[in-house]
Amino acid sequence: MMATLGLLDNTEPATQDQFDEATELAVRHFQQRRGISVDGLVGVETYAALTGAHWRLGDRVLSHSPGQPLVGDDVSALQTQLLELGYNLGRADGIFGTATAEATRSFQRDYGRVADGICGPATLRALRQLGRRVVGGRPQLLREMVAVATSGPSLLGKRVVIDPGHGGDDTGVVHGDLIEAELVYDLAARLEGRLTALGVTTLLTRGPGNGATDDQRAGLANDAGADLVLSLHIDSVASPRPNGLAVFYFGASETSSTIGERLADLVQRELVARTGLLDARTHGKTWALLRLTRMPTVRVELGYLSSPIDRPRLVDPLFRDTVAEGLLVAVQRLYLPPGDDYPTGAMRIPAGVGGSPWAARGA
Repeated sequence: MMATLGLLDNTEPATQDQFDEATELAVRHFQQRRGISVDGLVGVETYAALTGAHWRLGDRVLSHSPGQPLVGDDVSALQTQLLELGYNLGRADGIFGTATAEATRSFQRDYGRVADGICGPATLRALRQLGRRVVGGRPQLLREMVAVATSGPSLLGKRVVIDPGHGGDDTGVVHGDLIEAELVYDLAARLEGRLTALGVTTLLTRGPGNGATDDQRAGLANDAGADLVLSLHIDSVASPRPNGLAVFYFGASETSSTIGERLADLVQRELVARTGLLDARTHGKTWALLRLTRMPTVRVELGYLSSPIDRPRLVDPLFRDTVAEGLLVAVQRLYLPPGDDYPTGAMRIPAGVGGSPWAARGA
């Protein structure tokens, strides 16, 4: 499989069926390119990405299949062409869903074809005969920028989904009597209270005692028409040495959410400035929740329970209050026009101001 993708020269019969060092290196290279966690293991996510990478546009007829949508690089290529022609289907996520089917139908109607939403040979020929209609930047980037600009600076009326990671039988990482699922739910509740006080419609993806799959969490956000999603997590590893804060957004070598990247940067800088956590930077990934949501989504990895530096902070309720305030400010700053923006770590939003950009500055 890796050899057919050009990632591995595996022609010797004696080594064709061996998962050797060269194969592991090829897997890691593929994972890095695709925005998957780089561990060198072919798990469910990596295997699905490898399978999808084999498809090229024209290899098969593409259509929407409810409950079991087609996934692959051929779908991504079709989506990219439709986006460049000016059709709005969201981001090129490689999943042939309802938005892709509708964009295909719109193209077919405009080109005088049968508008069935199926990308077969005739539709492909029509696509290849046309050039780009959208110029001056990536079409989806332009739409994201316009959507943020036209929504206005106030948080009043916006919809924010807060996703406390794990839950139910999935406790997340555990260190002694400290449980990730419980800590991030407490943080989510603190953030929810602050956002609600400013007139934001907030939705939590789970309660204190239950969990949900990433597909279910993304579905909730999409069905609610959320403006953005904040997913909250804490890490832990065997070594006590790793520490610090990292924020992830949807992004890989071929595509990314530009507004998601902007939000990730704001969250990272605000939280580092306010908490003193080590800056482990922002990173583009194609994890399921980041990929399946139609709005800007970031995943915050708020330090390590295994770290003697981070752990005392994470268990402190006042620290979690500070994090909730930093997240609130990062969301507000996303919607402020450049001229009204504030220095990192300096903005305060008093309760009851409705998310106004004229909130008081702090020291």
